[in-house]
Amino acid sequence: MIIGDACHEMADGEILNAHLSNLPLHKCTIYGDRVLSAKLSKRLSCAIKHLPIRLKFNYNSSIEDAIALGISKDPTLVLDGEIFIEGLIQAEEITRRFEEMLHR
Repeated sequence: MIIGDACHEMADGEILNAHLSNLPLHKCTIYGDRVLSAKLSKRLSCAIKHLPIRLKFNYNSSIEDAIALGISKDPTLVLDGEIFIEGLIQAEEITRRFEEMLHR
């Protein structure tokens, strides 16, 4: 079984859709406490695993780092250096935002 086939909490450094090696690799960091970050990570793996995108996951629980980036909600997903998702939003909204990003 390929890990990306099931909804799961992404491990630090794990690549979602690693098998799509022809696509660019986007870097994402989830900022926030461990529990909320894990929930967002699992929602992400469920909501976007079917999309043509590769993401490398990292976690950062440093409050100082989050403040320096202007993050005000827990958890927050920073995608390629930009705040992309703030708060624990529904999977459908996550899918919509990534679909919009891919169509730009």
